[in-house]
Amino acid sequence: MMTAKQIAIDGPAAAGKSTSAKLVAKRLGYLYIDTGAMYRAVALMAIREGIAFDDAQALTDLTKRTDIRLESEGDTYKVFVNGEDVSAAIRQPEVGNAASPISAIEGVRQVLVQKQQEMAAACPVVMDGRDIGTVVLPNADCKVFLTAASRIRAERRALELQQRGLAADIDEIEADIIERDHRDSNRTHSPLKQAEDAHLLDSSSLDIDKVVSIIMRWAEEKK
Repeated sequence: MMTAKQIAIDGPAAAGKSTSAKLVAKRLGYLYIDTGAMYRAVALMAIREGIAFDDAQALTDLTKRTDIRLESEGDTYKVFVNGEDVSAAIRQPEVGNAASPISAIEGVRQVLVQKQQEMAAACPVVMDGRDIGTVVLPNADCKVFLTAASRIRAERRALELQQRGLAADIDEIEADIIERDHRDSNRTHSPLKQAEDAHLLDSSSLDIDKVVSIIMRWAEEKK
């Protein structure tokens, strides 16, 4: 038996994908790739440049000329856009809301998926997103679909925002999460769905250590 070299973790917003993926990558010594951060980076630039979120051509062109770099060192994970550290800026709620419609644009996805595949070809990775197991890494050794009840996800997102000193209304956050689930699951290009060969993991009643241990077991069961 050998440990999977490509681990794909998909799931809806605030399911704990990024936290779990970071910890799994750290334990295995793999590169962690947060694909959601890449779409948020494009969304941030679109907001700054005043580009409409439904202007497919302008957003595709923006994605092509935007240099996105991901760096991890220990427990620190940073996202750079054109040399600027935007790690905090891309976590603003308005950026997350903009990322959903932008990520539905085929041209934007094509550009970023190619970048993600190139990263994964270079070294062992743990990659999280919404279409990793179905589109980006369809041949990944280990696939996980991580989910949780919408209320639980809203509570987690609210805590995350509060820890950063931002206001958080759980009811409003849950409504946004439900709306985003619908958009992500029903978009034409690369909709959010569980890959046929993915393990389903509901983290509603699990703490992060348990989630990570389960994913590690599945990864290490790869023959």
